[in-house]
Amino acid sequence: MAINLRSTSIGGDTTVKIVVYGQSGSGKTTLIKTLPSPVIISAEAGLLSISDSDIPYVDVSDYSSLMEAYQWVIGSSEASQFESIAIDSISEIAEVVLSHEKRINKDGRAAYGEMATQVMEIMRSFRDIKGKHIYFSAKCEKSTDETGRMLYAPSMPGTKLSQQIPYLVDEVMALRVERDAEGVIQRGLMTESDGLWQAKDRSGKLTCWMPPDLGAIISKIRGA
Repeated sequence: MAINLRSTSIGGDTTVKIVVYGQSGSGKTTLIKTLPSPVIISAEAGLLSISDSDIPYVDVSDYSSLMEAYQWVIGSSEASQFESIAIDSISEIAEVVLSHEKRINKDGRAAYGEMATQVMEIMRSFRDIKGKHIYFSAKCEKSTDETGRMLYAPSMPGTKLSQQIPYLVDEVMALRVERDAEGVIQRGLMTESDGLWQAKDRSGKLTCWMPPDLGAIISKIRGA
């Protein structure tokens, strides 16, 4: 068998795959405006925050329309014009898949297991699209540890899926909204975990806090 040696240096497809989670109203959908030439796969009824922008989107309301959207992204000449695919949100898409599985599976635990398998495959399929930046927005899940500390992570139905999501992409960021000393609201993307908020930057090129601009973050990761 011939061995094909490769290099770990960035080359070929240098697109970036990102999961951003945050609380309701933090601006996860608004971040889409900062992506390079995006199209939205929308499972949420909340695009009002970007109504001032002329961004094309595809509605996903059930499992069938989700599969159609994926096939359109990978197979249509129309989709080839877009540099970024924004899935808003993967949490809602997981709920769509769970609803589908519950209708065909009377065992609730089995339905959750099938949902987790399906959503992981969906995320991998989108993640592995060549030549496209992929942005997954997600809701924020709160939990407490044994000491009573509040923990934050991407929200997904089912414990298994929530634990697996961070392993699928190189970038997991928490969109934080805080008030500074003067009481002014500040928004930032947290790229490193502090033990409470889940986050990671596998590129090693980002600071712990980044401005909420995905285009700038993508450029920084790619070395521009």
